[in-house]
Amino acid sequence: MNPSVQIYFDNLPALRKAKIEKLHSLIIECFPKIEINMQFKMPTYKYKDGWVAIANQKNYVSLYTCSALHLVNFKKLYPNIKTGTGCINFREKDPIPEKAVKAVIEHAIKKPKG
Repeated sequence: MNPSVQIYFDNLPALRKAKIEKLHSLIIECFPKIEINMQFKMPTYKYKDGWVAIANQKNYVSLYTCSALHLVNFKKLYPNIKTGTGCINFREKDPIPEKAVKAVIEHAIKKPKG
């Protein structure tokens, strides 16, 4: 793993580390050869023109995509999980629905323009 990304993971608070590691694992499961760096000052995963990123925020752990279009189906399935314009914000009480998150990741990477 990129040393800067490893440092980011190593410095996560214990309560958030499991969620970040779960998101990381789901991304790697979808795209085992994906490039990982700290392009946006957070672990950023790039493959061809697509990307996703993950971050520990003050009140949640986020999965960022490059467009709200990647979240349309997720929002329908999980209206109680907070989303932003192009991100999903998992609070501590929120589950990470693996199948739906993988669909978001795959859509963001394979169809970066929507």
